[in-house]
Amino acid sequence: MSLDDPAGQHRLSASLEKLKMVQDEGSSSSQGVNGHDAHPHDESTPADGPSSQRPLATPRILEGLGFRPSSGISTPQYSSRPVGKSATSPLPDANGLGWPAKSTHLRLNATSEERAEREKKMASAVRTILECIGEDPDREGLLKTPDRYAKALLWMTRGYEERLADIINDAVFEEDHDEMVIVRDIEISSLCEHHLVPFTGKIAIAYVPNKLVLGLSKLARIAEVFSRRLQVQERLTKQVALAVQEAIHPRGVAVVMEATHMCMTMRGVQKPGAITVTSCMLGCFRTQQKTREEFLTLVKGGR
Repeated sequence: MSLDDPAGQHRLSASLEKLKMVQDEGSSSSQGVNGHDAHPHDESTPADGPSSQRPLATPRILEGLGFRPSSGISTPQYSSRPVGKSATSPLPDANGLGWPAKSTHLRLNATSEERAEREKKMASAVRTILECIGEDPDREGLLKTPDRYAKALLWMTRGYEERLADIINDAVFEEDHDEMVIVRDIEISSLCEHHLVPFTGKIAIAYVPNKLVLGLSKLARIAEVFSRRLQVQERLTKQVALAVQEAIHPRGVAVVMEATHMCMTMRGVQKPGAITVTSCMLGCFRTQQKTREEFLTLVKGGR
């Protein structure tokens, strides 16, 4: 439309006039009926009575249909790390355990006598389980099973006794490298916290350095620490990503995990071969589509 054209000028003026009418109608709708102000009373204006005060809106609680209230401390949302001494770590634990459970510190600091007592208590519980399922814990094949299982379960959950600082140690190096680093096909095994049966799979970890690089084996060790706890795959994926982010503060971190869950294959729905895929993208992997696509392409390559 040309502004030199009289017809065009007429259409422009009509459009502006129509826009002004819409704005006037919007402002008038904010007034109450019969000209009364619909906004709450100012603090300096006394209310005429309880009926003159607008009731506060109650927050909507989503329960059922997959929604439920918060049930304790879990993996936090990732936010950009503040600059300066007041910066807080996304790993909320002074001992460097990374999201410790209620009794994690008791296990970490237990004496040899307390460890022996814990194993004895666990073995007694396993013996009770054997009796409850209809077995005879005194027969030859099961005689030492309670002790063996207690030791095995403590080993399979040894991640509760490992500090991230000890795992990473001094394997952080200054390096002028600003391209993606990927370690893929890291095999992990963990225990589903819902049924205490295993889930196994592979995890790929990538980051874009920001002056610092991490020893390659430490990426696998970080995955191992968090997998050797009672887990759900979604949380495990995010915890690995946040731990790498905290260790070297790279420009971005990406983690993808594929796993098969025994709770889906040997019980319940019984669907062998079903694979669960989870991912967590932080920093430039979340904000830059090309970086994310490059990572996903490299992870899938060679398969």
